[in-house]
Amino acid sequence: MRIMLSAGEASGDMHGADLVRELLSRAPGAELFGMGGPMMRDAGVELLFNPASMSTVGFVESLRSVHVLRRVLQRLGDAMDQRRPDVLVCVDFPGFNMRLAEMAHRRGIPVVYYFAPTVWAWGRGRADKLARLGVVILSVFPFEAEAYARAGAEVEFVGHPLVDRVRPAVSRDEARRELGVAPDEILVALLPGSREQELRQLLLPMMDAATRIRQARPSARFALPVAHTLTARSVSQLAGPGAEPPVIIVEGRTYDVLNAADAALISMGTATLEAALLGVPHVACYKLSAATFQLAKRLVRIPHKAMPNILAGRRIVPELLQGEASGERMARELLAMLEPERAAEVRRALAEVRPALGEPGAAGRAAEAVLARAGRAGMA
Repeated sequence: MRIMLSAGEASGDMHGADLVRELLSRAPGAELFGMGGPMMRDAGVELLFNPASMSTVGFVESLRSVHVLRRVLQRLGDAMDQRRPDVLVCVDFPGFNMRLAEMAHRRGIPVVYYFAPTVWAWGRGRADKLARLGVVILSVFPFEAEAYARAGAEVEFVGHPLVDRVRPAVSRDEARRELGVAPDEILVALLPGSREQELRQLLLPMMDAATRIRQARPSARFALPVAHTLTARSVSQLAGPGAEPPVIIVEGRTYDVLNAADAALISMGTATLEAALLGVPHVACYKLSAATFQLAKRLVRIPHKAMPNILAGRRIVPELLQGEASGERMARELLAMLEPERAAEVRRALAEVRPALGEPGAAGRAAEAVLARAGRAGMA
C-alpha cells in the first residue's frame, strides 16, 4: 500500500505525525511519502519536501512564496505519476493542499482531507469544490462536519487529536519547581506563535505586556515554551539582550509550561485549544499585515476568532487583533484574568468546551478511514 501525505506548518506536521504512527501500527508494510516536517519524518514518512521555508501567514504574505509553491506542486505531481499512491492524505495547509487535491483527482487518486479548510469561517466555496472532487473529509469539529455535509461532501467526524496529545509530562507543582517558580509567585506563559513571522509580530508586544504585568504584580514570573519550528536562540535574539523582565525560555515543554501557568498570552491557533484543554485562562492575540487584515475582515464570517470562543459560541477569553494586540491592552486583559473570581469563571467555561472536541482516539479513527479509502482504491 502506498500512501502520499501533504502537511505544512508546525501543527500540520504534528498532527500528520500522529496519524502516521496510527497508520503504521495498522499497516506496518505501508509505504509513506510526501511533504511534511521533522515530526512526520521521524514517524516514518519519506520526505520529498519540508515546507518550513514556505509556511507563511495570510494572503499577501503567501505571494512571496508563489514560485516555491508551484515548484513543489510540480514535484509532488511527478511523484504521483511515478509512484501511483493508493490515496493522498492532505493535512491542513489549504492554499497548497486544495491544488494538490485537484491534481490527484485528475489522476484518479482518492483524496482524504484531515484538518480540512475552515469553510465554517470563510464560506462554503471550498466545501463545494472539495465535494465536487470527491474528497473524503475527516472532520475534527462537529460544526465543521455539518458545514461539509451541507455542501454534499462525504464526511466523517473523527474528533480532535489534541484530546489525546495534550498531556503534561509532570505535575503542575513539579513543573513549577523545575522552572524555579515559588508557590506564592504568579506564572504567566507567553506563546507568540510557531512561525518566525508570528514571533516578529507578537513577541515584543508580549514583552511589553510582561513589563506592565510585573509592575502591577511584582511576584509575576514569565515562561516562553519554544515551538519545535523555532529555536531558543532565535527567540532570545528577537526578545533582545538582557530582556526585562527576565523570561524563562524552554524548548519542547509547551504542555508542562501551560499546565504550570496561572494565565497566558497566546497567539491564536492550535495553542488556544491546548490551553483550553488544560483549563488555562488566556488572552488570544494575533497580528497580520494591514492588507491581509483588510481582506480577512471582508471574508471571515464568524463573530469570534479564538477557537475556544468559536466552540462555545460566546466570548470566553479576550481576543486582541491588530492594533488591539498592544502591550498595554494585553497586560490589562491578563491582569483581569488573574483575579480569582474571573479565573475560576474562565476555567469553568473552558471545561464546558472540551466535550465538543470528541472522544479520545481521533488519530486512530482517522487512520482507519484512510486505510479504508486506500483499500477501496486498491480493489477498484
